[in-house]
Amino acid sequence: MEDIKNQARAAVRELLSVAKLRRGDILVVGCSSSEVVGARIGKGSSAQAAEAILAGAAPVLAEQGIYLAAQCCEHLNRALIIERECAEKYGYDIVSVLPQPHAGGSFATAVYAQMKDAVAVEHIRAHAGLDIGGTLIGMHLRDVAVPVRLSLDHIGEAILLCARTRPKFIGGSRAQYSADEIR
Repeated sequence: MEDIKNQARAAVRELLSVAKLRRGDILVVGCSSSEVVGARIGKGSSAQAAEAILAGAAPVLAEQGIYLAAQCCEHLNRALIIERECAEKYGYDIVSVLPQPHAGGSFATAVYAQMKDAVAVEHIRAHAGLDIGGTLIGMHLRDVAVPVRLSLDHIGEAILLCARTRPKFIGGSRAQYSADEIR
């Protein structure tokens, strides 16, 4: 579990560096703890793996002032667990559900238990994301998602896919764009 914690910490640090997130931005994490421990998604839920990933990721996010959004599994229609403060800041509608290991997933359950004032919402528009184990986080990213390859491609046994987002380019051939966005 220590390796999983360290991999999660390294992945979050690297993604934050590449994505250039700012305080108050949102990072969505979809995590199949089953895949992390080498089982098929949804078939081997591991509270220990989920807690190890959270233990690696949460301090890095807190230090940078980035909100964590934990994507639940399909049994909760991929709702998200976030801090109430984040829901209020972005105007997200709060819904009523408590994640459980087999209805929401072990990672969302761990996040809910450890957040200060956790709530569930159905939709967000995150600034970047980590998909650990093929959980399909794309629906929770802003409109223009850009794939990010990290030096790590797995956490535990689970494949790791990452993305950052950028504003849409508009205006056609005469438009000029910020050099920070063209990368």
